[in-house]
Amino acid sequence: MVLVVTAIAYAIVLLRTASRRGALGLKGEGVALGAVTNFFDTLGIGSFAPTTAWLKLRKLVPDSFIPGVMISGYALPTLAQGLIYITLVEVDPVLLVAAIAAAVAGALVGAPVAVRLPVRTIQLTIGIALLLAGGFFAAAGLGLMPAGGEARSLAPLPFAIVLVGSFIIGALMTVGIGFYAPMLAMFSLFGLNPVAVFPIMAGAGALMMPASALRFIKSDRIDLKLVLSLALGGIPAVLVAAYIVKSLPLATLRWVVVAVVLYTGVVMLRAAARGRTVQPA
Repeated sequence: MVLVVTAIAYAIVLLRTASRRGALGLKGEGVALGAVTNFFDTLGIGSFAPTTAWLKLRKLVPDSFIPGVMISGYALPTLAQGLIYITLVEVDPVLLVAAIAAAVAGALVGAPVAVRLPVRTIQLTIGIALLLAGGFFAAAGLGLMPAGGEARSLAPLPFAIVLVGSFIIGALMTVGIGFYAPMLAMFSLFGLNPVAVFPIMAGAGALMMPASALRFIKSDRIDLKLVLSLALGGIPAVLVAAYIVKSLPLATLRWVVVAVVLYTGVVMLRAAARGRTVQPA
């Protein structure tokens, strides 16, 4: 119920803001991008790193816009994911609620900082984040990521540690660092069944992304037409992935993502090192 109310409230604010700014419209490339990345995000690949790579390579927005566009555009598709996974997957409800609350708190702390960061700082942060994400993807492809256990709950000490980790990951999300791979690694490291991590990841994203997105959509560092396009493409893709496809042989695709993400991370860091901002075409 909370997720449904959050989705409706966020959609109303987003549409009203876009209407007030004369930005009610769609971009075909954004709709396609939202559909593709959210489809594979629902299957566990993650959407932030591939989206950052595409936005950067295509120069669709200035680098400083990237975190806000992704978070604002993917808030509604992530809410859909949250509703699906919380309904379908069993996990300790206390751990679920506590981890989600910690991540949302981190996002609320991080968002006011992110919207004021200098462009070069954002470039550096995203560049490093992409390299880390590429490392996570590569580790998963090589079977080096923590495999996880069969647990659906955690003992008190691991419980406390993952709450702190969830807060930090939630804060980092607001500057464009994807949280699926770090959260999956962290919870799996402490023996939680990887399947049980999905409702935590999706539920956290479902609440912390709209919470932090509200600040972004009211700022100047935003392209609201692109945001609406990502959302419109993403929501049906989530439903298709969750209820029709469910799983895919993703090994080859993961390595393609690794290559693109690592390349883009290097490009972003080079731009930061040169002290320049790449403007949209």
